[in-house]
Amino acid sequence: MQRLAIYFCPAPGALADAAAQWLGRDVATGAVLPQPHPMLPGLTVAPRRYGFHATLKAPFRLAAGHGEATLLEGVRVLARALRPVAIEGLAPRRLGGFLALMPGGDTKALDALAAQVVTGLDRFRAPLTEAEIARRNPSALAPRQRALLAQWGYPHVLDTFRFHMTLTDRLTEAQAAALLPLARAHFAPALADPVMLDALCILGEDAAGVFHLRHRVPLG
Repeated sequence: MQRLAIYFCPAPGALADAAAQWLGRDVATGAVLPQPHPMLPGLTVAPRRYGFHATLKAPFRLAAGHGEATLLEGVRVLARALRPVAIEGLAPRRLGGFLALMPGGDTKALDALAAQVVTGLDRFRAPLTEAEIARRNPSALAPRQRALLAQWGYPHVLDTFRFHMTLTDRLTEAQAAALLPLARAHFAPALADPVMLDALCILGEDAAGVFHLRHRVPLG
């Protein structure tokens, strides 16, 4: 694995199935699936590669002296100290130039859990290289985001974190207007019941840049 990441991926069930169909790939099994609309294959390239997830700790290379086994043990220790969090009002929404499933209720508990993952597992992350920093285009980031990038390896953490589960690549206005009602209809049955963030998932990136679910570690 080139990089590892700590994500929330829903357990097998209605939401995981709906997302795998939407993106055209099941992140847990690697199965390739037919997508429910002809626009989707060309507009879900990046989220299909990363797999359906919410980022808690963005992809990173392991620090010297650590392997996947030591990361897994660290995640297990942290997970035992965390409690599941209900994700209120999860639904497809526009976020910047793309579509994502986003919560509609109070996110304080989600934000706090994500912050604990970012800070509690940072010892396993190798420092960013100059090339990795450049890929984040730091000149386009706000000063606070540049500081977070330097300290934690990712600009969208702590007070700049927004829980989301990406559904598309960047869209034009016309594409977003066409896909949003389709996403709402597609995901509505899967979101009828509450969604719980109840596990930390370790995903690994293969040589082709595709992420695969490696471990699911229950909380609490």
